[in-house]
Amino acid sequence: MLDLGRLKALHAVATHGTVGAAAEVLGYTPSAVSQQIAKLERETRTTLLERQGRGVRLTDAALLLAETAGQVLKLVEEAEVALEEQRGAAIGRLCIGSFATAARGLLPGVLASLIEQHPALDVRLTEIDPPQATEAVARGELDMAIVHDWQNTPLPLPESLSRMFIFEDVAEVLIPETNPLSRKEFLEPADLAGQRWMSQPEGSICFDWLVRTFRGAGIEPELAYRINEYHTQFALLAKGIGVALIPRLGRGEVPGNVRVVPLRPNPTRRLYAVWRTQASRRPAITAALEVIRAAVGAVSTER
Repeated sequence: MLDLGRLKALHAVATHGTVGAAAEVLGYTPSAVSQQIAKLERETRTTLLERQGRGVRLTDAALLLAETAGQVLKLVEEAEVALEEQRGAAIGRLCIGSFATAARGLLPGVLASLIEQHPALDVRLTEIDPPQATEAVARGELDMAIVHDWQNTPLPLPESLSRMFIFEDVAEVLIPETNPLSRKEFLEPADLAGQRWMSQPEGSICFDWLVRTFRGAGIEPELAYRINEYHTQFALLAKGIGVALIPRLGRGEVPGNVRVVPLRPNPTRRLYAVWRTQASRRPAITAALEVIRAAVGAVSTER
């Protein structure tokens, strides 16, 4: 009988490419993952990993076994969903992923309600960007994720996932009061030509949206400051540095010497909850979706 935990370790290495990456996803040490696979090699009397330079590669036998392991893990999840559905209670572990501003502006209340209403549910939260979050949900590393996209920068969704629309989040230009543009009632892309922008790093949805929006207006934005955290962007804006486009959700208090000016056309990003379709009947998933729906009105009012 093959050990399920060892099969899961092999499947993670096959999926993520290295023992170290698999260990990070599984929450183990690389040594622990290597030991699991070494035990699996003894059980199967088959070489599964071979040294290749500083790393390892999976043998043909390992790739075959990893593919089968993926099918087995899917069946196990289906069995767990069926059992939880039969009990009719939200129990077990629920791992949620979220991008930073939703983790700050939406999920504290959601998690608190889930914990209060479903004490047998072990809720976990991981901060993760939307493209990586959807992949993690599809692979089974997360049960659910809160993601977003922009109208001209859609987020690809794996076919195995379902989604629920949450709400639209408006973004506005934040600009130091020392900048003459801060006195305008609203701004258009042409007004911002030549401004020194701050944005999240290249590869993020927000970065791609900013570039596409201004290039669509015939403007090449000058991305002088590439910063993940909005609060760091606030610190620069408060010193009269740069301009930024920041959504309302999770934005928090704006420094007194920074002005918020609407951009026209009004940019909005769409928030979704995503989960594996095969887990749709799981009470933990349905409970989380119900709490998110209930929270949307309160979040919209606060914004």
